[in-house]
Formats: sequence, structure tokens, C-alpha cells
Amino acid sequence: METNYPSYQNGGQSREQDFQKLSQTIGTSIQKISQNVSSMQRMVNQIGTHQDSPELRKQLHSIQHYTQQLVKDTNGYIKDLSTLQPALSQSEQRQRKMQGERLRDEFTSTLNMFQQVQRSTASKEKEQVNKAKAQAYGEPHLPGYKSKDQQLIELQDSSTRQQLQLQEEADLRALQEQEQSIRQLESDINDVNQIFKELGSFVHEQGEMIDSIEANVERTDDFVRQGAQQLREAGTYKNKVRRKKLILAAIGAVILAVIIMIIVWQVSN
Repeated sequence: METNYPSYQNGGQSREQDFQKLSQTIGTSIQKISQNVSSMQRMVNQIGTHQDSPELRKQLHSIQHYTQQLVKDTNGYIKDLSTLQPALSQSEQRQRKMQGERLRDEFTSTLNMFQQVQRSTASKEKEQVNKAKAQAYGEPHLPGYKSKDQQLIELQDSSTRQQLQLQEEADLRALQEQEQSIRQLESDINDVNQIFKELGSFVHEQGEMIDSIEANVERTDDFVRQGAQQLREAGTYKNKVRRKKLILAAIGAVILAVIIMIIVWQVSN
């Protein structure tokens, strides 16, 4: 008769491999997020300096967008980690719990740094947009202020007036693009806030689920111990019954021998 033990063992090994593979993916993602945050912080520090440029802003937005998606994916991986089948033993379950908690703590810490650099980016870009508006349109309350329309009217050269008008339109489009980027960044910050809430709720639910799993494992261990104890008690009882039968048989043999001896003695007399 074939035994199912090898397939059972292979199933446990497969579950453990899946857990370790997913844990490695999460760890790699967290490391990449941390690296991107460092790169973003260096770029944010350059905003408003002589190193600032449209190319810098474009690269910053690209990294921010990529990291935002990586954060969402990593959050999904952490959720997937909790759906894997539980470990076979209580010690393995505790080890998984500790590893999962470590990954969540690392992800939460990295996520916090990412949100901080997001807020810093939004603040810096808002500041630069306000400065650009002031430079392009002037401050109405300052002496000598003239609107763009007044400046265009005062220009006698039509070609110069046309160039200035085209430049104004280009500046306006650039400002609109920057403001759109800021709105998208603020939306991403809100998404990160939602992930923080999900992590908090997940940790609470996961803690209750793990406690339930551990309780089930402990009840199973108790059941196994009780079963083994019952088997030992049954074996002891069986041995006692066998011993009693042997004693009774011996007593019966002795009695029978005595009776035979008495009969033989009487016949001989």
C-alpha cells in the first residue's frame, strides 16, 4: 500500500518556497523604493537652484510615478503573503509571523519616507509656480505695475509684440502643466494615506487571524497528545487484561493438576 507522506512533505516544501519567494520579492521592492526616495530627495533639493531645469522636473515626476506604482504593487504583495496556506508546525508559523511583521515594518518606514519626499516636492513646486506667476504677470499692488495686455499695447513693433505674445502663451502652458503635476502629486499622496490605513487595518486583522491559527495549532497538538495518551492507556489496559488471563490460566492449570493428583491417589489406594 502506497503512503501519502512524500506528497504531504512536498506540499509543505512548496508552501515554504512560495512564502520565501514572495518575501524576497517584497524585500527587493522595499529596497528599490528606498533608493528611489533618496534619488527624489536629491532632485527636490535642486528645485529653485541654478541646477533646476525642465529636464530635472520631468525626471523627478517620472521616478515619483514609477515609485508610486511600485508602492501599490508591494502593498498587494504583502496582502498576498497573508493568503498563503499556514505553515505545518507552530514554530514555523511563528517564524512566518516574525518575518511578515519585519517586512511590514520596513515597508511602513519606507512608505513614510516616500510620502515625506512627495510632500516636499509638492511644496517646492507650488512655491516655484507662484514665483513664476509673479514674474510673468507682476504684482498688481506694486507701483508701476502694468498688465501683459498694457505692455503689448505699448509695443510699437508688431514682430516683437507677436514674439512676446507667443512666449506668454508658452509660459502659460508650462504653468498649467506644472499645476497639473502638482494636482496629480497631491492625489498620489492621498493614495499613500489610504495604503497607510489599509496597513493599519491589515495588521489588526492579521494579528487576530494568526492568534486564531496558533490557537488551532495548539488545540491540534493537545488533541494529538490526548490521542497518544489514550493509545498508551489502551495498550496498558490490554497488557493488564492479557496478564490477568495468563494468571487465571496458570491458576486453572494448578487446580487441574491438583485434582488429577487427588484422583490418581484415590485410585491407587
